[in-house]
Amino acid sequence: MSIDALIRAIPKIDLHCHLAGSLSAKTVFALAAKNNVPLPVTDPDKFYAFTDFYDFLARLEIIGRCMITRDDFARVSYEAVADGYGKGNLRYAEFFFSPNYHYPHGVSYETMVDGFIDGLRRAKEELGITGRLIPAINRELGPEVALAMVRDVLAHPREEVIGIGMDCAEFKGPPELFKDAYALARSAGLRCTAHACEDNQTLTQAPPRNVETCLDVLGCDRIDHGYNMLADPALTCRCRERGVPFTVCSHTCVPQRMEKRAETLKAMHEAGLFLVPCTDDPPMFGTDIGTTYVTMARVLSLSVEEVAAMSLRTLDASWLSDAEKAAMKTEFEAEIQSLSMIKA
Repeated sequence: MSIDALIRAIPKIDLHCHLAGSLSAKTVFALAAKNNVPLPVTDPDKFYAFTDFYDFLARLEIIGRCMITRDDFARVSYEAVADGYGKGNLRYAEFFFSPNYHYPHGVSYETMVDGFIDGLRRAKEELGITGRLIPAINRELGPEVALAMVRDVLAHPREEVIGIGMDCAEFKGPPELFKDAYALARSAGLRCTAHACEDNQTLTQAPPRNVETCLDVLGCDRIDHGYNMLADPALTCRCRERGVPFTVCSHTCVPQRMEKRAETLKAMHEAGLFLVPCTDDPPMFGTDIGTTYVTMARVLSLSVEEVAAMSLRTLDASWLSDAEKAAMKTEFEAEIQSLSMIKA
């Protein structure tokens, strides 16, 4: 096997993948036709040709309009798992979904969450892959909308829903505004994460203090992205010493900024931060969990053995129970040992 093939074959988890961003363009067009949703282009190959981060967010909102029925949501979550399994040996995933993409189009929380669960349960039955769900706050809509969303989540508890997150344009909703929504979620036993320091084009829109706020005010267990925090050496040191997990995404940027993202990931790794390679919105950025790990290996100059160790460590960042983590670690170690024999 080639080095890239070995890396793809290593068992993996993905803790940062948005279901609205997991659809292939073909699936988007199929759901749009089914539900009579107009699209901005007629060629599926051009649907994901967005120009910048904010054009990308606009495409996500369009995709949200394409999912209406419980079966639509089931199709999306099943395909997300199957794609990760087939392209990179995905074994476990925690998927974000954004209720406020769907509420304006008459979709209830129960419809979307139960549809996603249908797809995850089918994937578990057919592929043996486990998936969990994380409803995400749209920070652009403000704290009251966030609080209402969390109340909806708590009013309809599901075993597969294990935490909350927060995404969308960071400068439009600094994390301190969402203290009450996060406190309510934590009081109900949900785990917490949030996108912070994501846009590394400008420190003013995504400053390092946002990571600090997410940890100290929101009570986050981990941070999604975190690139700009390197501008604060004291905070970087604190996160290293505490072992804060950062779910980083090598491909979530327009092509002209890929080189800068690679430099940032290398700097985070050299700073000793706990990096968890994730896909974010895989087909939108031409990646998958296997490609993400291959890219990380190249950017960080990691050997196959070091990539395997990284994959094993990511289990510590998951929200699985201790017993589930231990069982999955044993499975991963056995598969990795088999791959070592192949390499030898």
